[in-house]
Amino acid sequence: MGEAPVGEESTVTRSAEYVGSFPVDDHCLDEQIRQLHAQLKSLKTCKRRRPVSIKFSIKGVKMYNEDETTLLMAHALWRVSLSTARPTDAQFAFVSHNPGSVDGQLYCHVFRARHARAAQFLNLLLCRCLQLSYLEKHPEESQEDSVGSMPRRNPSLLNHGFPLSVSALVSFRRAPFRGLFPGTKNKKSSDEAHSSQEEEVSTTSSSSSPHTLVRKQAIRNKVLRSGAYRSFTFTPLKQRITQERLSAASKEKEKDQDKNFSRKSRPLSLAKTEEALAQAVWCWAGIATDSSYSLLADDVLGSYLLCPHPKKPKCGSLIIRSPSGLITYLIENTRKGKFQLEKCKAEFCSIAELIEHYTEVQDELQCLLNCARVNHCYEWEEYTRKQAVKIHKSPNKAKIQS
Repeated sequence: MGEAPVGEESTVTRSAEYVGSFPVDDHCLDEQIRQLHAQLKSLKTCKRRRPVSIKFSIKGVKMYNEDETTLLMAHALWRVSLSTARPTDAQFAFVSHNPGSVDGQLYCHVFRARHARAAQFLNLLLCRCLQLSYLEKHPEESQEDSVGSMPRRNPSLLNHGFPLSVSALVSFRRAPFRGLFPGTKNKKSSDEAHSSQEEEVSTTSSSSSPHTLVRKQAIRNKVLRSGAYRSFTFTPLKQRITQERLSAASKEKEKDQDKNFSRKSRPLSLAKTEEALAQAVWCWAGIATDSSYSLLADDVLGSYLLCPHPKKPKCGSLIIRSPSGLITYLIENTRKGKFQLEKCKAEFCSIAELIEHYTEVQDELQCLLNCARVNHCYEWEEYTRKQAVKIHKSPNKAKIQS
């Protein structure tokens, strides 16, 4: 399918054929999904279809005519109940309330794609929009980006090839590059720096001469100034080289912090290839693992999550919401280099083939995998927002009248 084009507001546009809509009965989620697929199966031979353009974004779904000049339908994302697809019949559908309707009637809007992969891609787009919308409303449940292991302690001057003498360490306290070490705080006083350096020397030096001990005691009692003893090994060239190294390290740290900040403040985008988009939807990318478990438990029957195995972090696992609850299957690597679910016989060349197989064939699983996803930010009462706006406006009116 290639790269999905992204507009100014992270909008992805795809073409399809609009079949129509039908009302959805108010049943439990599993029964509702069963009736939806039965109805979609009966509409696969429907010849009344209209070419349209569908625009997906985190704000909602919009349907235009084929030339994208006339808006035919628009649904806010919080009014969309779920998204589903039937790749075998090249069908894509989503359930939502009609815009502006106060009643609780749900409607399923059905689309016919060009082929099976196109229908699956439309479903993945809307599913990813639902996940990103949840991340936007619940940032506390997002998975933090790993920026690598940070050093446990500040770098020491001993790492730059200077001798283990008190005079050298003391003289470096007067160097102009003080405070450039990554992670150091300016709140420390000179006495604390003195004591920390002396402790470091005492731990690293195996033996000390009586003269050295006398100098230590004199420095502690502030009889000697920091420049009283200057090592002959200290040269301006070494000072300049060390200063350049430390300043370069501090600049790299600032760049990393800027990158992390820009990564967090970067707007959520749908510009992904088909493979990357599928991986993001299957792994619930961006959402913390614990939150993914709880969301999966409230999703449709047969929904699944790809994540590291709880007991074997180096191995992958497929967690499925089955009739008996969440079941974790270890994804094993066979000797032939293929993938296989534990206690299952079938082997596959890729994870995508594995998932595609178990969406059509149940085999040893308790249920088929389901490509449908529930909108966990769905709100079925539209008038609640209108009431909230009125509540915010009424105190102002009362003040004006008073």
